[in-house]
Formats: sequence, structure tokens, C-alpha cells
Amino acid sequence: MVGQEITMAQAVVHGCALMGAGICMGLGAIGPGIGEGYAAGKAVEGIALNPAQAPLLTRSMLIGQAVSESTGIYSLVIALLLIFR
Repeated sequence: MVGQEITMAQAVVHGCALMGAGICMGLGAIGPGIGEGYAAGKAVEGIALNPAQAPLLTRSMLIGQAVSESTGIYSLVIALLLIFR
């Protein structure tokens, strides 16, 4: 858009797309953040109660966090599509 004149409607659509991208990332990062924090807290609690199971609990926690983070990555992809449409 550099060097081109844009109409007011195009500017509004572009502004709304950028606003939507910000909201998408904001809301899309809350869920994984809360879920991963909860999973890590429960894993630490489980390790404190039974230190012998630390490797199993750590491995299970990391797999669960990776699955949870995928929703954050999906929201990043949608936000990037909105920005660079």
C-alpha cells in the first residue's frame, strides 16, 4: 500500500483486520497459558508427593503442554492470515 492511495473503506477494513488479529492472539493465548500453568503446578505437586515418579510425571506434563500449546499456534496462524491477507 506504500505509494498507493487507499479509500476510507479499505483503511477501515485493514484496521479491523489488525484489530481482529490482536484480539485473536490475546484470547488465543489465554487458554494455553492458564492450562499450561495448571498442568505444571499439578506436576510439581505430584512430584512433591512421589519423587520416584518424577520422570513419568515430567514426560506426561510436557506432552500435555505441547497439545495445549497447539491452540495458541492455531490462533497465531489465524492472526497472521488476518495481518497479511
